[in-house]
Amino acid sequence: MFYCDAAMSDERRADLPAPKDLEASTALIVGGTAGIGLASARALAAAGVPRIVIVGRKAERGELAAKSIAELGAAAYFVAGDATDPGAAVAVAAEADRILSGIDILMCSTAADVRPELFVDIATADIARILTELALPSMHMASAVLPGMRSRRGGVIVNVASDAAKTATPGEALIGAAKAGIVMFTRTIAIEEKRYGIRANALTPSLVHGTASTERITSDGFSGKLFARAAQAAQLGVPTAEDIAALAVFLCSAAAAKLTGQAISVNGGISAA
Repeated sequence: MFYCDAAMSDERRADLPAPKDLEASTALIVGGTAGIGLASARALAAAGVPRIVIVGRKAERGELAAKSIAELGAAAYFVAGDATDPGAAVAVAAEADRILSGIDILMCSTAADVRPELFVDIATADIARILTELALPSMHMASAVLPGMRSRRGGVIVNVASDAAKTATPGEALIGAAKAGIVMFTRTIAIEEKRYGIRANALTPSLVHGTASTERITSDGFSGKLFARAAQAAQLGVPTAEDIAALAVFLCSAAAAKLTGQAISVNGGISAA
C-alpha cells in the first residue's frame, strides 16, 4: 500500500535536523558480543563512533568484546541482558540511554540456538520458543528505543534477519517465517517513522564465514548438507562478519540518509532475492 504524508515534500522536512555523522553518533548493538554484532560494533568504532554499548547474555564474553572495541578508539560499555524478554529489553535500553545520553543507532543482531530442520520434525511445543527467540528481540528493542529517537527527531535502526526471509528453503520454515517477520516489521516502521527522521533497514545474510551460528548449522546433519550446497553457490565467496559490518556502517552513516525500508543481502551470489 502506498503511504502518503501530505506534510512531506520532495525535500527533507525543514523541521528535521540534518543526519548525524558517525563521529557525532552513539550506538547500541544488541547481540554485539560476537559474530556480526561484534564485527559491526568494531567497524563503527573504527569509523569514528565515539560511544558504543553492546548487549549480550554472557558477562565474560561481553567484557572481552567491549575491550576489543575500545582498542579501536571508542568508549565501549557492556550491558548484560536478554532481549527476548520485554522487561529486560526495556531495562537494557534505559541503561544504554543513560550511558550514551541518547541512542542514535540501534542495531539488533541476536542469535538463537536453532538449526534448520524439516518442519515435520519440529515438536509442536517448540514452535513458540523458536519464533520468540528469532523474531522478538528486534521488536522489543525498537519499541524501547523509538520514543527517544522520536523526541530527538532522528535515528537509525538496523536489524539483522536472513535470506530465509526472502527465499523458501527446505528446513527453514520457522526460521524463514521469523526472519520475514523482522523484514516486514523493519520496512513498516521505516514508513511509520520517516516523518521523525528515523531510518530503518534490514540486513539479510545467508552463510557468514567464521561465526558460531554458521559453524553450528554446517557441522553435520540435514543443515550441514543444505548449506554445503549453498556455499558452492557463493561463487563470489562466502561473506565474513566483517563484510556484513561494512554494509552496516554505511547504513548507519549520513551517506545513507535517504535509504530506508530496505532488506539487503550480502551472500556472495547464493541468491539474488
